[in-house]
Amino acid sequence: MGYHEHTDHRYLRNLRKGAPEAVKAFMAFDQEALAGAGKVIPRKYTELMAVAVALTTQCAYCIGAHVPSAKAAGASEAELAETVMIAAALRAGGSYAHGFMAMKFFEQAPEADAPAGGETEQAARA
Repeated sequence: MGYHEHTDHRYLRNLRKGAPEAVKAFMAFDQEALAGAGKVIPRKYTELMAVAVALTTQCAYCIGAHVPSAKAAGASEAELAETVMIAAALRAGGSYAHGFMAMKFFEQAPEADAPAGGETEQAARA
């Protein structure tokens, strides 16, 4: 048994059994967001955005569903490759930007307690 298996979708029946109205509502929302009649974003771009989000959320099932859909909607291999790199840059950029917050918290944190006897940390390690 693998972590992700292409047959996992069969367990949707378990979700439908346990939470039928929530599954129905989710499926309607998903359909409307991705392919609703009032959409103004072309299908190809919708699918490439879905791929980018799937890459950043690391959803193997979404990647497997939206890459072929993007290709069917006319996306080229170069467009897919660029989408991959944009998603990678944003994922890395999130860590970079949150690093600003980490540096702020470090700067605002109280200083470490001084070692007993007035020794510096470096001297205590020597």
